[in-house]
Amino acid sequence: MTKEETQIIKLEDGREILISTGKLAKQAHGSVEVRMGKTHLLATVVSNYEAKEGVDFLPLTVDYREKFSADGRFPGGFLKREARPTDHEILVMRLVDRILRPMFPSDYHAEVQIMISLNSHDENVKPDALAALAASSALAVSDIPFNGPISECRVARVNGEFVINPSSIQLEDADIDLMVGASADSVAMVEGEMNEVSESEMIEAIKTAHEAIKIQCAAQLELAKKIGISSEKREYCHEYHEEELRERIKKDTYEAVYSIASKGLSKEERSAEFKAIKTNWIENLSEEEVEKYDPNLINIYYHNVEKQAVRELVLNEGKRLDGRATADIRPIWCEVDYLDSPHGSAIFTRGETQSLTTVTLGSATDVNRLDGVTYQGHEDFYLHYNFPPFSTGEARMLRGTSRREIGHGNLAQRALKKMIPDENPYTVRIVSDILESNGSSSMATVCAGTLALMDAGVKIQKPVSGIAMGLISDKENNKRYAILSDILGDEDHLGDMDFKVTGTKEGITACQMDIKIQGLSYEILAQALNQAREGRLHILEKIINTISEPRQELKPQTPKIIKLEVPKSTIGGIIGPGGKIIQELQASTETNISIEEIDDVGVVEILGTDQEKIDLAIEKIRSIAFVPEVGAIYKGKVKSIMPYGAFVGISSNTDGLVHISELAWERVEKVEDVLKEGQEIEVKLIAIDEKSGKLKLSRKVLLPKPQKENS
Repeated sequence: MTKEETQIIKLEDGREILISTGKLAKQAHGSVEVRMGKTHLLATVVSNYEAKEGVDFLPLTVDYREKFSADGRFPGGFLKREARPTDHEILVMRLVDRILRPMFPSDYHAEVQIMISLNSHDENVKPDALAALAASSALAVSDIPFNGPISECRVARVNGEFVINPSSIQLEDADIDLMVGASADSVAMVEGEMNEVSESEMIEAIKTAHEAIKIQCAAQLELAKKIGISSEKREYCHEYHEEELRERIKKDTYEAVYSIASKGLSKEERSAEFKAIKTNWIENLSEEEVEKYDPNLINIYYHNVEKQAVRELVLNEGKRLDGRATADIRPIWCEVDYLDSPHGSAIFTRGETQSLTTVTLGSATDVNRLDGVTYQGHEDFYLHYNFPPFSTGEARMLRGTSRREIGHGNLAQRALKKMIPDENPYTVRIVSDILESNGSSSMATVCAGTLALMDAGVKIQKPVSGIAMGLISDKENNKRYAILSDILGDEDHLGDMDFKVTGTKEGITACQMDIKIQGLSYEILAQALNQAREGRLHILEKIINTISEPRQELKPQTPKIIKLEVPKSTIGGIIGPGGKIIQELQASTETNISIEEIDDVGVVEILGTDQEKIDLAIEKIRSIAFVPEVGAIYKGKVKSIMPYGAFVGISSNTDGLVHISELAWERVEKVEDVLKEGQEIEVKLIAIDEKSGKLKLSRKVLLPKPQKENS
């Protein structure tokens, strides 16, 4: 049995994270266990020793799964086993992937598979904040080449104080919730949401997280020292190069590429002219050279020329591929009320990126129900993002919702959700369809979402806009760099940073940052945030010029929503056996009715477009849920007459007796002298019999009392 090695990380508040290796999954190339409280994660990593032929990238797979047994629960659904990953699990996979991928050597192309599983869950410990630590630790104790370690942690500001890896309860009171990924030297990834905080507050949070990450990276190195195999990384050779060919392609094509890049062409025109340069160069090769040169190397070296030319154009002239200066925003046009039937709709177009977004308003039955291992509940505001292949002029296989679509939709949802007021009665679903894409489609979704919400009449607190920032830097001279506002797809691909920032006029609501170089200074980060703010406010002005505030009236096709409170004891009567009564009521009134128990009362929600039918549903529900109160006055109808009095219906299911002595102040000989069947009268409930529950009503107490005659 291999000796187990352990390393402990102590947090400032006294809590501990324990990393151990050598006990589980020993055939994996690296495996670790991470424990914090009752939470247990197992991370394993395996990498093939050779790269597949023709692969010139890193085939990295990160898989994160939460076992239902970790929380002592059974999986829901018919098949009682874990199935496809939830959106939450996919988002954790993306977070880990984004921080790990840049840390592998650029020439390492062997397939790498990292698997992380949650095997025990502690409700006071959020496992997503430990997943990257587990993955990096598994790499640290393996022989796989890796320029780490890295780690990731959550930082929240709770009551003015920063907390590392807070609990779910603490997060409820947080105004900053950030996930930060970094090495000991530099920050590489940030993602989170905030309550309209300033740029300086966000940087302070990142710095706090980075200090905690430095400690976690040091702990991984200490653990790796105890494992002999980790000190010698495997040798590999996944690339070969021909320097003569590299230099020839650069010499022959660089000036032409630089010239095309400086023309400010459209995406399609630019791509065609870049392709023509390469095609012409290949056509001018001799037959011997065609046989001699590797086509893959030609593609790689020519791509490097394009990258270098585009970057130098920005650094030398401050000029970008589409002709803009570094801080310029592409032309924007927007429209609202674009579609007739949805409850709200908008088009937002910025340059060659376009989102068609709709808003649908529904009832409590339309919430997005979440049944995961670490969280069970529902969302009454959610956003779905779709990225069809035609948006980039491609035809490719449709394989369902991608991880990218889930990630971009989650970012836009976090950007907007805090602007939905608590008193909003509707479930809100936003759907963004990207019709064109050339950079920053998630930020177009945020802007289109704001427009569509206001078009739908949702009383959002403030409009939100978003922008994607980029960076071009000189590796040899760290003072030579350019920060780019509203980046193109090519600038994202060829640049050093993709930093998406959303916010209102007052502050930041969400962000997502991926940095592809090491050593980004906080000075550059602060400059990027300030430049992003200027861009956000420019875009926000375009939004407000299109629609300045939410519509005061809902559109005719938007369902009206009414909420009623009924006694808890009447919930069963409204639903009926097997839901029969509520289903019949919905069918007869053409409404959507839901009911739930909140704080010992029943809350009934009625959704419909026809006010008369909504009123009918209200009347029937109030009738079923009727609870008589002693002293209350009711308008009732005489149902039957007896010698001793009359039975009066004060609701459809509730009758009471008006005794003959309670009909009038004067003596009544016959009930028929005063009342007739079907007659409507006002009565007062004067008593409820404790044993039988029968109601005692009075008519006379509502009549003027005769004056006594003086004798």
